[in-house]
Amino acid sequence: MKSPQLVAFALAALSGVINAQYEKSPDMFRAGRYESGEVHMELMARKKATWDRQIASGAMNSSQYKSHPVAAAAGPVKCIDGTAKVVPGDRLNTFKCKNIDFYDFVSHADLGSKRGEGSSSWGWTAPNGHEFVVIAQEDGAAFAEITSAGKLVYLGRLPQSKGAAVSIWREIRGYKNYMVIGSEASKHGVQIFDMTKLLSIDPAKPVTFATTDVTALWNGLPAGSTHNIVVNEEKEYAVAVGAQPRSSTCKSGLIFIDLKDPKNPKTLGCASGDGYVHDAQCLVYRGPDTRYVGRDICYGYNEDTLTIYDVTNKNTTTIISRTSYTGASYTHQGWVTNPQWQEFLVMDDEYDEYDGRGPAASGYPITYFWDIRSLSAPKQTGYYKSSAYGIDHNQFVVDAKWAYQSNYGTGLRVLDVSSLSADPTGKAVKEVAFFDVYPEDDNTAKGGVLDFVGTWSHYPFFKSGFVLVNTIERGAFVVKRTDI
Repeated sequence: MKSPQLVAFALAALSGVINAQYEKSPDMFRAGRYESGEVHMELMARKKATWDRQIASGAMNSSQYKSHPVAAAAGPVKCIDGTAKVVPGDRLNTFKCKNIDFYDFVSHADLGSKRGEGSSSWGWTAPNGHEFVVIAQEDGAAFAEITSAGKLVYLGRLPQSKGAAVSIWREIRGYKNYMVIGSEASKHGVQIFDMTKLLSIDPAKPVTFATTDVTALWNGLPAGSTHNIVVNEEKEYAVAVGAQPRSSTCKSGLIFIDLKDPKNPKTLGCASGDGYVHDAQCLVYRGPDTRYVGRDICYGYNEDTLTIYDVTNKNTTTIISRTSYTGASYTHQGWVTNPQWQEFLVMDDEYDEYDGRGPAASGYPITYFWDIRSLSAPKQTGYYKSSAYGIDHNQFVVDAKWAYQSNYGTGLRVLDVSSLSADPTGKAVKEVAFFDVYPEDDNTAKGGVLDFVGTWSHYPFFKSGFVLVNTIERGAFVVKRTDI
């Protein structure tokens, strides 16, 4: 919640009437720290300190984590009695699990990176049904195919834009047969890469593309950097969010990029009304709030609020609501459970476990549930508390039922959220599967750590059921559920 809303909240409180969207705003006096960027900078500094420590210890040297080129030929390593013993007798290659089998692992080094440090990831299914992935690393993005046997085959890479520094903060989203790639590095811009270039590559001869091999490089950002990328494929646009500086015209909000002609992306306008946006999901609205049916809606995860925008007109966007919640520390990311009927969404707060706030005060990751049947008055109705000690990060919902989560050191977690329509409190939500990619913390007192280690992202949308999991230190895993 930003300062103009603090005034509104205070006046409403004095009069005894508080608008629904300000009903849960426990940290009014912290709002200035969000608006100034202080909280975000503090969070990024804590992450950087962790990663510097990992570099100093050698943990970021991905070449020490041996890839498993024979995994596909030998078949999956099954999850038996709660563990997948990829290398029997090796504690650091024995992974805690439930209902998920191991299929393959390739280190960042073997994915062509000289620096490693994995982050985002996304996938693309070619017209012939082949499944390809893009794996973000500090010095660019690696391309690979996941074969029908679950083998991860390296095909090549795209370095960071010319003139841009390396940065672990590299985010990727798919648009038709293209990948849209942004970075926190200044002067990077937004790369648009045609994935059909991968179809003719011989895996025996991986290709390192030149930065000029992109379909386009969009340079409409204030300083060339963006924290995240969002895509609304139906409306044929992308969004750069969290583009520094906060003092720019768009205030690090939603910056819209026209992708109708990917060779000539154009600036459409921006939404600056609630300042910095950390992440978002933009969809054509289909749901019970008849006032907005068919409108272009963005659900913004804005550091301390869920902010819902009507962005149908990119030059005159409006804020429908902005709502905080008990325990808000750093509203990070979320996903609507069913884009075809938008009633609920799941959300994670990246700092509440570390900060020891609200339901996450004990250090166990919290998934917040929101009733969005009224876009002007969304309600945080309940939450799920994980049994695995750690920090949550990114999640996506598949088939309006399964919430796949990358929860740093606790690995890939899967929740069944199909009960939310009947019980929005989330009491019936349960964890149905997991694969812990960070055995380094298994022997700690709580079986995990409150730190920014392990998995950053995953891609769970392939028809085959294979899930790519990108990790910060090691590389990329391919896993698959056994319970569906």
